[in-house]
Amino acid sequence: MCVGGEGGGMSRIFRAMDVRLSTMTKRTKKVQEEEDTLCCCEYVNGQGERSHMGACCCDCEDLDDACDRFLKREPQKPDSFSKVAEVLTDRIRVPWLWGGARKVDLSIIPPLLLLPILLHVAALHFLLGVLVLTALPGLVLWYYYITHRKKGRTLFFLSLALFSLAYMYYLFVTVVVPRGDIGMFQLAIITLGVMSTLAALIRTKKGPGVVLQNREACHSTVTYYAPLPEKDPAMNGGKHEVMLMERAEVSEPTGAELKESHRKNWCPMCRVVRPPRAGHCRICGVCVLRLDHHCVWINSCVGQANHLSFLLTLILFLLTSLYGICLVLQSVCPKQHIFKALLYCPGVYSEFKTALCFTCAWYSSIVTGGLLHLLLVQVINISYNVTEREARIALREKSAQSAFWGLIVDTRIYSRGFWLNWSEFVLMGDKVNLTSFIPADVV
Repeated sequence: MCVGGEGGGMSRIFRAMDVRLSTMTKRTKKVQEEEDTLCCCEYVNGQGERSHMGACCCDCEDLDDACDRFLKREPQKPDSFSKVAEVLTDRIRVPWLWGGARKVDLSIIPPLLLLPILLHVAALHFLLGVLVLTALPGLVLWYYYITHRKKGRTLFFLSLALFSLAYMYYLFVTVVVPRGDIGMFQLAIITLGVMSTLAALIRTKKGPGVVLQNREACHSTVTYYAPLPEKDPAMNGGKHEVMLMERAEVSEPTGAELKESHRKNWCPMCRVVRPPRAGHCRICGVCVLRLDHHCVWINSCVGQANHLSFLLTLILFLLTSLYGICLVLQSVCPKQHIFKALLYCPGVYSEFKTALCFTCAWYSSIVTGGLLHLLLVQVINISYNVTEREARIALREKSAQSAFWGLIVDTRIYSRGFWLNWSEFVLMGDKVNLTSFIPADVV
């Protein structure tokens, strides 16, 4: 009786799941049909309903409730502000010709407003410059600490990086070049450096190399139009295709299967067996081949497929930035040596444009210093054939040799010598290479 009751209960559960799957599939097909006919100002909201940008202020019950409570001086609900922010984020969009209006991430706006204002304020006086250029890195580090604790994605840092590059180039062309100290050849080199940096960044943003599920074990896919837990809401235009596995494939491997696939390599979130050196990123919500780290400045992980282009982006940006700083200092402080001009440039605040150029040179120097440290760490880790993730784990478990306050970490697992390590890094590509996973003491 017990066995029969349990079997009947399981069959009812499976029937309910099939009915739910059928309903979700029909709803998804309906939403997809609507999306195919969307005009540039229409979109599908978080509830899967068709909406229009002109109705952004209509039918907002959460906002109405919050305003009513504020006017009546009643306490707000614990989740009222988060719901209002979610609704506003979903409704602030820009017209798009293909697929309807696109959502705008609000985190890209602060750098566009604050950076020009703060740099212009810093150019007014020497003391204001010291205050702004000291507080600005502190604010950025504070915001990084907040977002890192919440393990959330944000476009703030990518927006700040791109706008800093674009704004510095704009000031160089409109303020420094008209002074007459910069030739066309030097301008061409700076332009080429900026374009090359952007091209390398675009290549890096194509993806770090994600560990994919075995699609042969999938019998259908369902598209969600709302963010799922542990998934990147920016992927695929806000849509999420979730593979529904066969019942025998959904459960975690147990017994002999668990021993064969190695318990430590099984990811319960992505439901895949990770190759060696792969890791799960809690921010992106995916498993990445040869995961190095999640870089907030590119809003993406750095893994096997984009590590080389990430390193190239750093090098191109640093070379362009250093050369641009030297040209600016030579223009605003022609009588001083380059290294001395950054610390002492008499009369630079007598003219606002000159002071603005000097302030931007200091700002670029601070950014360049931070990226030089990042490049140094990357070069050291590649030379020892260790990823940043592996280095952090080894330091935490005290299983590696370290020097210079943890700057150099040698796990002595995959390292085969300086030249072979760099050869493997340059030639690894985006495919799984099993020879790179073999420890050095086995070879």
